[in-house]
Order: sequence, then structure tokens, then C-alpha cells
Amino acid sequence: MKTLTGRAAMKSPGAPALRREVERLFWREIRKGLTCEDAANAVGVSQAAGARWFRQRGGMPLFMVAPVTDRYLSFAEREEIAVLNGQGLGVREIARAVGRDPSTISRELRRNAATRGGKLDYRASVAQWKADLLARRPKASKLVTNERLREYVQERLSGHVRRADGTPVPGPAAAPWKGRNKPRRQDRRWVSAWSPEQIARRLRIDFPDDEDMRISHEAIYQALFIQSRGALKRELVACLRTGRALRVPRARARQPRDGMVTPELMISERPAEAADRAVPGHWEGDLIIGLDRSAIGTLVERTTRYTMLLHLPRMEGFGVEPRVHNGPALAGRGAAAVRDAITTTITMLPDQLRQTLTWDRGKELAQHAQLTVETGVRVYFADPHSPWQRGTNENTNGLLRQYFPKGTDLARWSRDDLDAVAATLNNRPRKTLGWQTPAEAMNEQLLSVQSSVVATTG
Repeated sequence: MKTLTGRAAMKSPGAPALRREVERLFWREIRKGLTCEDAANAVGVSQAAGARWFRQRGGMPLFMVAPVTDRYLSFAEREEIAVLNGQGLGVREIARAVGRDPSTISRELRRNAATRGGKLDYRASVAQWKADLLARRPKASKLVTNERLREYVQERLSGHVRRADGTPVPGPAAAPWKGRNKPRRQDRRWVSAWSPEQIARRLRIDFPDDEDMRISHEAIYQALFIQSRGALKRELVACLRTGRALRVPRARARQPRDGMVTPELMISERPAEAADRAVPGHWEGDLIIGLDRSAIGTLVERTTRYTMLLHLPRMEGFGVEPRVHNGPALAGRGAAAVRDAITTTITMLPDQLRQTLTWDRGKELAQHAQLTVETGVRVYFADPHSPWQRGTNENTNGLLRQYFPKGTDLARWSRDDLDAVAATLNNRPRKTLGWQTPAEAMNEQLLSVQSSVVATTG
């Protein structure tokens, strides 16, 4: 075999593997912020293959996003070489057609050809597999070859928390690491938990004259996240502050988490009549939060300052059943509960007085589309970190804190109690209304609506 190809015998490739250039395309899609599934679909591979690539490299593309230089033959060129070689063309003719040096074509046909039949048979897929396999240049990690450096890094990552006298503190009993992210709302192991950057920077101070005791923080992250490095135990990722089992691509981390807010739902798209308060029926809403995740919803009409409170009682099983990730919101302020409460409350008003609702970016209004279908109220969202865009509602929430202070259990109040507090605010005269009360202003609007309805039907 070595006589034919100039190389020692290589194992059979078996089923053709996905080409490395396809994996490069996959990582470029990941770099744009796509999920593994979407990136796999974009490059035409199975979702399982995409998940496997992401897991094996720990979410770190490394060199995979760098473009391949023209120095190396591409798979397209190898396919063209295979076609021309099958047509019986000579090396120089193939070289001229492909735009490569004849020696490159001669070496390619000899070294990367299939040899299963005892003779050279050039196939593009086998040639690409051989080229990818021999292009690997595995290099031992510095943490593998330098035991003293490895022990220093591991001690700073997973060392004991100690008292002033040096005795270790055991901390809580944490569940064993299962290859996933940190457990949600559960005890974590108490460790020294230095960040890789803190470790890398401290090495220069602790060992100023020892150049062997140097490592970059990125190399520590790679040793933790990439399975093939083998320098540090994978379970040490649980010692990082984030507790992530895989690295999150930067573009994905920068993506806004409130995917429910699309451009057409932004406050800038709200009708101008809502901004100048000239036309009633435009509302602002929010939640005020209390002890143990209790909450009360607030709705304030912009023109009349009329306030309506949403009763959000806790669901059966709260405080008894264990919390389930992505399970029902037993505290009573989940998206479904808030939608139902708004629907029940606001549909008591005529259609003319329920035009729009402006909310903050809270996930409790994730079912806004269904709310619009059920009530006819168009929902808009304020910009991030811009409470002044809902100033009427924020001011009302401040007034309500006199009755529902922070740090108290808001779930203890009944529907009747909330109605009584709302009536108190609505019967308090306001300077901005010419010392009318919100109840009087709203009553005028109701009478106006009724008059217009009678005039229309008459």
C-alpha cells in the first residue's frame, strides 16, 4: 500500500462522514446567533449532527470560522479532478482545467486515492476524508503536560471554601453533576470558584519568574468545555459562576430575550391619539410584585386616570408541589393567568373604551396575541428600561404601594379588597383632571359612548 500511495495503510472510512467544510459553514451560522437546529438546517445536515458538533466542541468554534486558504484543494476541486480523471485526461490537462500545478494533481491522485481494490481509484469523497484526517495536527494542551500548572488551576476553580483559621466549610449537599447546566433554584457546591481570567492574571503575580506557569484564560475555557482536550475534568464547569455545561455563542447571548416583542408591537407604532391623551380607551398596564412571588395587576386609562386592579390568586399546589422548569406558574402571575385576568376585567367596558394597552417588557404578557383576539385591545410594548413611557401607570403603582407595600404578601387580598382600593383611588380628585375624580371622568366617557350609540341606532 505504501508503494502505491507513499503512505501507510489507513483504516476504511466506512460511511462517508460529513465534510469539514460543511462543519465550517455550520459554525458560521452559529456565530450569527442561530440555534444548533437552525444552523444544521441552514447547511443541510441533520439536527443530530449539528448538536453533536456543538457538544463535542463545547460551543466553541475555534478555527472553524476562519476561511480556508486557496493553498489546499477544496471538495469542489476534488470532484472536478475525479470527473476529469474518469474521462481519461492526463495530469497536465487536469491541472490546466482546475488551475493547479501539475505536481499538485499528481500527488493528489496518488496519495488520496482509494485503494480498497488493490489499485488506485480516485474518488472525491474518499480523497476529502483522507485529506481532513491527515490535516489534523493534535497538540497536547499545556494543562496536560504541566502537572503543577494543572493543579494550580484546579485548586483555584474547585478549592474548598475555608474559615479564617483554614478549616474547610463543607457547604450544602449539592446534587452530582449530570453534564448539564447548573440546577435551577437548587443548592450548588461551595468552591473557591475563581474565574479563568482571575487565574491567568494571578499566575503572573504568584510566579513572576517562572514562564512555565503561564496560561491564557481562553485556554482554560477550552480545557473545560472541549471534550477532546482532556486536561481538566468536565464537571469543573459547574465551578464557574454561570454553571453552563456548554459555552453560549456571543451573538446568541446578545440577542434580546423578549422574542415576543416584534417591531410592529413597539410603542413607536402606537396610534398618535394615545400619546396626546385626546381620545379615551388607551390603557397602560403592569404588575406590582410582593412577597413569595405574589402579584397584583394594574390597568390605568391614560385620559381619565381610571384604575382597575387585576386579581391574581395563587394556583392550587403553590408551596406544596416542587417547582417545575417551564411548568405552570403556580404563583398566579403566569402569562395565561394575566391574560385571563385582563380579559375578565377590561371586557366590562364598551369597545370604544378599550383601544390599546401599553405594557412593559414582562413575560407575563407573552400571550398578547390571544389577548387581542379575545378583547380587541391592541397591545404595545415600551422600550427596554424606559418606565417614563408608561408614566401614568408608574405613578399609579406608587400610589398603590401605600396600600400594598413591598415585601408583603399580596396574594392575601381578595377580589373585593382590590375593588375597594381601586374605588378609593378613582374617587380621589386629581389636579390634572381639573380636580375631577377619575370615576367622574370615566363616567362622562361612558355617557358619551352611550349617547353616540343611541344617536347611531336612532
